Amino acid sequence: MSEPRTSADAFDSSFETADYDADAYATVDQGLAEVIDLPSSSGTQATRPSRGRLQELDSLAGKIALVTGAGAPDGIGFAIATRLRLAGASVAIVSTTKRIHERAEEIGAIGFVADLADEAEVGGLADAVAEAIGEVDILINNAGLTSKTDPAVVKPVAQLSYADWQTEITRNLDTAFLVSRAFVQSMAERGWGRIVNVAATTGVVTAVPAEAAYAAAKAGVTGLTKALATEVVADGVTVNAIAPGLIRTGSSTVPELQKGLDGPMGRPGSPEEVAAAAVFFCAPSASYITGQTLVVDGGKSLRA
Repeated sequence: MSEPRTSADAFDSSFETADYDADAYATVDQGLAEVIDLPSSSGTQATRPSRGRLQELDSLAGKIALVTGAGAPDGIGFAIATRLRLAGASVAIVSTTKRIHERAEEIGAIGFVADLADEAEVGGLADAVAEAIGEVDILINNAGLTSKTDPAVVKPVAQLSYADWQTEITRNLDTAFLVSRAFVQSMAERGWGRIVNVAATTGVVTAVPAEAAYAAAKAGVTGLTKALATEVVADGVTVNAIAPGLIRTGSSTVPELQKGLDGPMGRPGSPEEVAAAAVFFCAPSASYITGQTLVVDGGKSLRA
């Protein structure tokens, strides 16, 4: 794997604070260290809080992450992978086409090509990633979103064939199940892990005519998230989901972008904004959050 091109160490490392209480900070510092396995300042002179310290608390240095569905240069998966690299993680990315290797080179990651709806290929992917960079600590299940070459099935239920239904369930729900199953046991055995599933507002907080299969699949993703979270909650593994709304990507249609312009913020969201939510769940300091779904839609779902 090539050397990272981005590093958390590149950021500014200090800021000024007022009314600083050294004793209070030392107490909090010790408590956080005990919870998230970071070195504490106990026994040494407490230092002023700094941006470097905050980075240490949320650093993913030494962690290995796998992001699925990261082949598009302007997509959510690649934005998440990029942010994970910035946080210090070693990253593997996967998609169904060889363009994944271009994305990997751009951020100093390693790319894999696999059909995540194929049980055997998912098993092969797990073995290949472990051999290449080690056991996965962080899993982002982003595969399943549509593209221009593989559009969503848009039909009313009365006209929806069983094959169409199965296509959406397989693409959006089966992939999350198969990949989670392939990696979660190893995380639990090692006592630390993060799984973040990418759902959608459709099916979770809203519904759209003629998209019943997609809505059912994404609602299923949140159900899988909650159920899996309960199974590994005592093993140091958290499982959460994000539900993006209208996000401007290369596969966005003009009507979708127009809906974004009509939303409360007057614009669609960006992949980077979704990535910020996903990587938040991956941080060591997010260790007390599991089984939750974070909606990232600019407040659009708040409107009737």
